Amino acid sequence: MSEYLVDIRHERLSFFTPAGEVKALNDVSLRMKDGEVLGIVGESGSGKSVTAYSLMGLTADNGKIIGGEVSFNGHRIDQMVEKEIRRIRGKEISIIFQDPMTSLNPVYTIGNQIEEAVRVHGDKSRKEARARARELLELVGINEPDKRLRQYPHELSGGMRQRVMIAIALACEPKLLIADEPTTALDVTIQAQILELMNELKKKLGMGIILITHDLGVVASMCDNIAVMYAGEIVEYGSCDDIFYNPMHEYTKGLLKSIPKFQEKEYSKLVPIEGQPVDLLNPPKGCPFAPRCRSCMRICLSRKPERMEFGDGGHYSRCWLRQKEAFEAGGLNGMPSVGGVTVAGAAPAGAIPNDAVSAGSGMETAVSEKPEGAFPQETREVDS
Repeated sequence: MSEYLVDIRHERLSFFTPAGEVKALNDVSLRMKDGEVLGIVGESGSGKSVTAYSLMGLTADNGKIIGGEVSFNGHRIDQMVEKEIRRIRGKEISIIFQDPMTSLNPVYTIGNQIEEAVRVHGDKSRKEARARARELLELVGINEPDKRLRQYPHELSGGMRQRVMIAIALACEPKLLIADEPTTALDVTIQAQILELMNELKKKLGMGIILITHDLGVVASMCDNIAVMYAGEIVEYGSCDDIFYNPMHEYTKGLLKSIPKFQEKEYSKLVPIEGQPVDLLNPPKGCPFAPRCRSCMRICLSRKPERMEFGDGGHYSRCWLRQKEAFEAGGLNGMPSVGGVTVAGAAPAGAIPNDAVSAGSGMETAVSEKPEGAFPQETREVDS
């Protein structure tokens, strides 16, 4: 059995629609061990939820894994049929959906819904399942559990409904809990309580957690490692310190710049990421972020960058700018690495042409070469 709880290698997943093939995931690779907390961040449509749902076999009927391997706890998910996946879904791997009000069945009591999760995967009587449901409500911090078991979802507050969803997800003590934006519909105070609860449960039960969110503040407080996704690709991966204090991809930097900084004494405007996400029906040939990047070079528009690693801690990104910098410092194409920078995969053999940094090679900053309308005219100046 693999040493990794989750092992995704070069996954490609598409949705086949009347309009064409939507390339939702493109060469996604992820690994995490038991007890690890992995954050997946990115804007809407970047592939965060699809990556996690593919682990549970929950993609829509028109969604197909067309390449790569998806493994969980020794199971090859991409080779399993629905009947086989149902044996581990809810038992070994569980999920908390975004909106508990639409995830809970409004015509069944809270008790019925928790008991169902217990009985489907365990040989328990109705009385034993009821006792387990009560125990789970106590575990997630819901008061008067006997009363709550008899209530319907609309009778509970948003925070309590989310706690019920967590109780259902933990019914069979899974090895991995997927939390898909678990605090989106909650106010700030309840958000903090839910995150604290998840941290406590992780320590108590020793399970791994995949936290999907667009809130960088949430991942900073919870996660061991972070994967930054854009247009169905992981553009940067590293520890919390790597991502927050040493970001290497221009998209990651853009996300960090868009966070309000309350500690600053002087007034400053937020810096948004200009432009719109790419159309995954017709993804670009080069870096998917190139049309929105203020430091775009011509090569970014035509060729995808290889994965580039920084040090030995697993930090990597896919960005031509970093490869250009390493090349100029003598760290690519057979030259000694500089500052612990190496290029993974096939990049060292001709990743950047020998004349790459000469004028006209495509490696100089060339924002004016970007497609018309990539972002407003007044923002096209290259930052010094």
